[in-house]
Order: sequence, then structure tokens, then C-alpha cells
Amino acid sequence: MAELTEIRFHGRGGQGAKTAGYILAVAAAEEGWNINAFPEYGAERRGAPIRSFVRISDAPIRVRSSVREPDIVVVLDDTLLETQNVTEGMDDSDVLIVNTEKTSDEIREQLANPNVDVFVVNATQVAMDTIGRPIPNTPMLGAMLKAVELVPLQALKNAVDKRLGEKLSKSAIESNYAALDRAYEEATS
Repeated sequence: MAELTEIRFHGRGGQGAKTAGYILAVAAAEEGWNINAFPEYGAERRGAPIRSFVRISDAPIRVRSSVREPDIVVVLDDTLLETQNVTEGMDDSDVLIVNTEKTSDEIREQLANPNVDVFVVNATQVAMDTIGRPIPNTPMLGAMLKAVELVPLQALKNAVDKRLGEKLSKSAIESNYAALDRAYEEATS
């Protein structure tokens, strides 16, 4: 991993982009990395576009602004590709992970920068099959690890338990583990 890795999540209110960022941050912190994580959204309402940011570094992080030049972008809703330039600030060597039924080639055709490394997974279907709800955040974290191994998969599972353990039943936590595993296996480039 580079000295500083910056991740930007694009989603809609209620899809778990903020929670995904926090789960990733907890996992990275547990692995000994310095982190900062925060969301950005306007008036809170379900379905409105939001962004969430995570920085992971082996040195203290002094930057407190939104991520403008991400190394990794995770898109929880592919309809955002129609209204937002999700590749803004990305170089050709950066990675984009999209929740979609489309292929990576079909997604590239929609991008302002089609040269980024694109991974796709139908995280909504994975969430429905494993969790029983169309919330793609944990499957997208599994897909992200397939694209770029930032932290071990077990660290993400531990972070899911730590972040959601008080809110969800043990069976719901195990369903989230299954979603992480399945999306990790199904993500393709």
C-alpha cells in the first residue's frame, strides 16, 4: 500500500456509503494504520446523493478536506454515473468499483476517464441474497478488497462486528460476512 491511500464512496442516502467508509476505517485502524473518515451530504434524505471519504496512511494524516484525487472510488449506485463524474481526480492507474449488472466494458463507456481500472459486481443482488435487504455497502467492501487489498478480509469482518454488532443480531452479522465473501468472489474487472 502506498504511504497515503485515498478512497471516495459515491452512493445515495440509505445505501450505507457512510457506514462502509467507517467500517473500512475501523478495519484499517485495527491493522495499525492511521485513518480519517467522514461523509459529505446536503439535506439528509433517503435517496439523495452522498459521498464518503476515507484516508489510510502509515503516517499521521493532517488533511481534513474531501478526497479530490482518489486512488479508489466505490460507487454503490450505478445511476450516479449518469449525473456525477465519479472519476473526477482519478489517474489511469486508479481503481473504480461499481455496483451494477453491467460489464466493466459497458461501465467504461459511461466514464469521463475510461482508462481507470474498473471492477464490477452486482452488490445489490448479493445483499438481497445474503442479507435480505438491498443495502450494498458490505458487499461493495468485499468487491473493493478483490480490486485492491487494503486490509485483510478478516479485518473487515471484525470491523463489521465492531461497527454493527450492537445494532444487528448475530445472524445479521453473519449475513454481512457472507455478503463480503460472496462479493469478493464475484467481483470482476
